[in-house]
Amino acid sequence: MFSLIRSSVELQKWRNLRVSVSIVQNAFAFTTKSFSSAIAKDVNPKGTTFTVTYLVESLGLTKKLAESISKKVSFEDKVNPDSVLNLLRSNGFKDSQISRIIRAYPRLLVIDAEKSLRPKLQFLQSRGASSSEFTEIVSNVPTILGKKGEKSISLYYDFVKDIMEDGKSLCHSWPEGKKGNKIRNISVLRELGVPQRLLFPLVISNYQPVCGKEKFEETLKKVVDMGFDPAKSTFVEALHVLYKMSEKTIEEKVNVYKRLGFSEVDIWASFKKWPFFLKFSEKKIILMFETLKKCGLVEEEVISVLKTRPQCIRASEQKILDSIETFLNLGFSRDEFKIMVKRYPQCTAYTAETVRKKFEVLVKKMNWPLEDVVLIPAVLGYSLEKRIVPRTNVIKALMSKGLIGSENPPISSVLSSCFKVNLLTLDWKARTRICQCLN
Repeated sequence: MFSLIRSSVELQKWRNLRVSVSIVQNAFAFTTKSFSSAIAKDVNPKGTTFTVTYLVESLGLTKKLAESISKKVSFEDKVNPDSVLNLLRSNGFKDSQISRIIRAYPRLLVIDAEKSLRPKLQFLQSRGASSSEFTEIVSNVPTILGKKGEKSISLYYDFVKDIMEDGKSLCHSWPEGKKGNKIRNISVLRELGVPQRLLFPLVISNYQPVCGKEKFEETLKKVVDMGFDPAKSTFVEALHVLYKMSEKTIEEKVNVYKRLGFSEVDIWASFKKWPFFLKFSEKKIILMFETLKKCGLVEEEVISVLKTRPQCIRASEQKILDSIETFLNLGFSRDEFKIMVKRYPQCTAYTAETVRKKFEVLVKKMNWPLEDVVLIPAVLGYSLEKRIVPRTNVIKALMSKGLIGSENPPISSVLSSCFKVNLLTLDWKARTRICQCLN
């Protein structure tokens, strides 16, 4: 069976992917509930401010990132965190690796450095990896340090080590049963071209599709035959969704969408975009259909919105109703809100605070009319800190100096990705003044 699957995707074989920071940022999408609960218990509101300051000063993290981490774990003094960081440094971890570890596994800062962390590090070092391999493995999958028992720790450590070694078979001398199935199945996914950033989460989670055998083979063949790209996250998502559904259940979900006006081609196209499209119950699908109609959309428009952004199905009824109220309170008409939803369905997913902050800059500060936002609602999806505020500040500065006229340039030209001020068209005095504005 596996040989057939391998041959059907011969051109998508594993191609020596390298470990990068992006692996760490995405590697734990499927962490277990127990791990999340453990982190939540360590949050101490009184220590949040101290925690933020400590993370910024000790690890060089941005304040925003430090604040995010402080919601997961906090402390009121630096005794234990310092002990943890010093222990990592003494074991050969670079500051960049330590930063990665804490971002991915912040609870490590409150673990007892001597009683819990040191023995685990010593045990892992005894597994035979070189110093550089050891620090690279732990910094990419730091939750290994949260595993209990030497047998469990060594199993996952050795497996991750094998994943990181190009061309090495992962199916040698592994245990039978659930863990053996998981390792063999992940080996197959690796050969198909599934990247490390998607394999690592499967190693340390109880992700059912990779723990089975016959059902895994059957589901994997379906996903491959549908043409999903193993290098993308939708491949693993499709595997997750189809593994849990029988042919009868899939047919029932398809029929629900058909009764609402979707063609079968549209249904599977939406599934290819977002595999969880077939995951929801009939009740939820119908409720979301009716909720979108409350935005002013007719049936055909609802179908068009869901084809454009199938993720809208997962939104709650209350969230969309709150979104309608938010835009109406800001001065948009119902017809304008309808146009925005049709052109940019994502606008219903933003919180009232996010919409208001961007509205203040775009309409109040920059004096762009509401109509401009209605025509190009995608501007609401741009980052306030990284794009909207910096670019609008530059425009305001240039206008105040009389360098680009007194009227606002079009909102699209300022916030589009190709935004730039062509200094070559200006004389040297103007270029100097612009540089002063930007500094």
